[in-house]
Amino acid sequence: MDNLGSIGTTEEQIELMEVATNFCRDKSPMDKVRTLIDDELGYDPQVWKEIGELGWLAIAIPETHGGVGLTMAEVVPIAEQMGRNLMNTPFGSSTVTAQALLAGATEAQQAAWLPKIAAGCAATLALSEDNGDWDLSNIQCSGKWEADKVTLSGKKQLVRWADSAELIIASIKVDADVCFALIERSTLNDSALRREVIIDETARSYEVDLNGVIISADALFDVSRSRETIEKIELAAGLIHAAEMTGGAQAVIDYTLEYLKTRKQFDKIIGSFQALKHPTVDIYVEYEKARTHLYSAAHSWGEQGRGEVAVRMAAAQAHSSYSRAADRSIQFHGGFGFTHDCDAQLHRRKAIFDGALMGDAAYQRSKLASLLFD
Repeated sequence: MDNLGSIGTTEEQIELMEVATNFCRDKSPMDKVRTLIDDELGYDPQVWKEIGELGWLAIAIPETHGGVGLTMAEVVPIAEQMGRNLMNTPFGSSTVTAQALLAGATEAQQAAWLPKIAAGCAATLALSEDNGDWDLSNIQCSGKWEADKVTLSGKKQLVRWADSAELIIASIKVDADVCFALIERSTLNDSALRREVIIDETARSYEVDLNGVIISADALFDVSRSRETIEKIELAAGLIHAAEMTGGAQAVIDYTLEYLKTRKQFDKIIGSFQALKHPTVDIYVEYEKARTHLYSAAHSWGEQGRGEVAVRMAAAQAHSSYSRAADRSIQFHGGFGFTHDCDAQLHRRKAIFDGALMGDAAYQRSKLASLLFD
């Protein structure tokens, strides 16, 4: 962590890291994380309000729209500490939604929604469908023109925090063109949302039924900027997920080390056994790689070409590191590790879900191969 200055860590990142470390640790202890698993909302609304008051949602939004005017690089330390403490809120989805608005929305749409998100409004993206394809242009949901209105059809899945969001941006096809539609949550019937059962119990995900939803023409993004919008969504989501998973890897390693230093077997602390020491060192090395890639990606954010390579490298390494660290922790905890009471279980589940949203390590590496060698 302390070598980050060599890859260009900003003063803002360091300051935000200090604040986020304390805030997330204090507001998201493990007993509270487990209590929220059984809560319908899935997060503490007071904590969400405080996140808005801290201005964290405004960080990567321009000052002209009520934001702070920094970049996604300064969001990374916050997302990292949220992942470290399993603090699941609409923060990530709202931040990525703001980036989508900046990439493809009209000036009027940006003026209407970016100040709201900056002030604490929750928002989300509806991108996934039952085809399970991580190619965001592979879309079955559609829109049909009827006079000056567009009638939508189809269903979206894995829409995070849809019930809490004031704005849902859905990818659709209109006249065979990929497009994005702004849908106000207040215009949807409650029956249009069905909570999904997902492996990550600390998150909330919904299927959103778009059939019969009618939007006005001015609720559509600029079609000519759809490719740019998809690229920005992929990079912003990749960076956020890499940060969360890197923080999670640190937490699960700490959790494992605590166990290895206290559990005895054959009258010896089990952490003294080479069969446990060596793989523990290995997962720590993998974590350090992930963190280096993460802050390298943050440093390269916005650079043409290099930025995408850095983000995909960070996402791939973070997913591998997080998954492996949680796997080893479950194994090292023996029989207890395979019970729901083991905290490593929650981290392993989150690693699986995060990989399912925007592409696991293998997918990110396949995209990297085409970037580096084509």
